Amino acid sequence: MNKIVLITGATSGIGLACAKKFAENGDKLILTGRNEQRLAEISKSLKEKNVKVLTLAFDVRDREAAIQSFNNLPEEWKEIDVLVNNAGLALGLEPEYEGSLEDWETMIDTNIKGLLTMTRLVVPGMVKRNRGHIINVGSIAGDAAYAGGNVYCATKAAVKAITDGLRIDVAHTAIRVTNLKPGLVETNFSNTRFHGDTDRAAKVYEGIKPLIGDDIADVAVYAANAPEHVQIAEVTILATHQASVSVIKRK
Repeated sequence: MNKIVLITGATSGIGLACAKKFAENGDKLILTGRNEQRLAEISKSLKEKNVKVLTLAFDVRDREAAIQSFNNLPEEWKEIDVLVNNAGLALGLEPEYEGSLEDWETMIDTNIKGLLTMTRLVVPGMVKRNRGHIINVGSIAGDAAYAGGNVYCATKAAVKAITDGLRIDVAHTAIRVTNLKPGLVETNFSNTRFHGDTDRAAKVYEGIKPLIGDDIADVAVYAANAPEHVQIAEVTILATHQASVSVIKRK
């Protein structure tokens, strides 16, 4: 059965890869992001392949905008089957005692509070219908801190706790909850972290073949289409030469 899949942060990286992979699976897509023009471009490209797409331009940090967008969904789009909480970012790599308060606030508001807002909006309908799947994009950074990761790692640890807590809260229903925990994924993630310093971002992936967005999207689609009695609770996805947060074998 084709599903309605809502993906946050769908304009690039893992979010965009998920949009394309779920589209290939024949699902209908609700794509959210801050860049309205980019959403329109992606929507046009997918619709040319006969994919049904609805775009919602808002920042997940803006709770009122999220609520308004959700409340104004057309009737045929309201019964969301899969929520992919992908919107997230890292900013800065400074020691905690030198970190930017603004960067911290952006990460906390996006990675934690934005995820909670979308969960609060979408999951009650899933509970009422007794079906649905929440896929949260966490990180191995949520398992262990690394140098300069401090607040980002804390936000991803929160994603793990929030995901585990939700799984407990909906255990009486047929809803499934998944936490995807990627390692090094080559997207615009590092470019964002370093505030557009492309050269510095490129060095993150030197000497290793990292994951790409498609690798994570493949796992998301697999989890969403597992048999109904199977809940893929948590998946750690690493490049072959990455053993942990800090152990990376580079050439």
